Amino acid sequence: MTRSMTAFAVQNTSIETAEIKWELRSVNSRFLEMHFRLPEHCREIEPLLRERLRSRLSRGKVEVSLRTVEDLTTAALQVDDQLVSALLTAIAQVETQLPASTTLSPMELLRWPGVIKQQEPQNLSQAELLAGFDQALDALCAGREREGATLRTLLNQRLDAIAEILSALRDELPSILERQKTLLQERTARLVQDVDPARLEQEVALLLQKADVDEELDRLAVHLDEVRRILLTQEPMGRKLDFLMQELNREANTLSSKSVALFSTQAAIDIKVLIEQMREQIQNIE
Repeated sequence: MTRSMTAFAVQNTSIETAEIKWELRSVNSRFLEMHFRLPEHCREIEPLLRERLRSRLSRGKVEVSLRTVEDLTTAALQVDDQLVSALLTAIAQVETQLPASTTLSPMELLRWPGVIKQQEPQNLSQAELLAGFDQALDALCAGREREGATLRTLLNQRLDAIAEILSALRDELPSILERQKTLLQERTARLVQDVDPARLEQEVALLLQKADVDEELDRLAVHLDEVRRILLTQEPMGRKLDFLMQELNREANTLSSKSVALFSTQAAIDIKVLIEQMREQIQNIE
């Protein structure tokens, strides 16, 4: 299964008098990096969270955030007296400059951010917290798989495009080599007098052998098949695919250096462009 390393998931859970909110974000990374932002009273579950992430993910930078808030509809409200006192002092200062100004009502004062203290629930069990995390992790993995499926489609499209170029190049290669042979013979005949026809034929054959890219085409086709095979496996594949992109690019460079005709030169360029597009997409794959 092709999985991306980029995804986002949120899980909100209500437990008795508390609201629990998990947020998980993952982006590209060469390795599995885990970063946690947890309330102090939940720090003890961090090792369990790490274990769960390692069992489901192999690569990516993952940020885990937990917010727990006591439900204000069932809990006694606590007012931040210091903040209220500071606000009243500030209001009094403003009134000396604007005597006609309207003083804040108690309800407006309560709406001020931070006036009502957010209570951290202290009686949440590990099982309750981990259940919410597992749901968020399931959603994160599902998101990575959905994006991975899209990436697999894009890669297969480019693999098909390269295969078409290779097929066209194979069909054209005999005529390219024949034209090159004729051209070499004509040029050599003009430059050399009394040349041995057998020796001339031998030298032309050597030059054409150097220009023959049949072996490179075979290796490119083999690499394409291997990429397709890996895309169907269930294991992490990003590093393997990245290595194969290097091999594909190496063969494309050789193909370009041995080119003796505009058609094959353009084909090599087109292949290298498609390989680079795949390489960029593969950087997102786990």
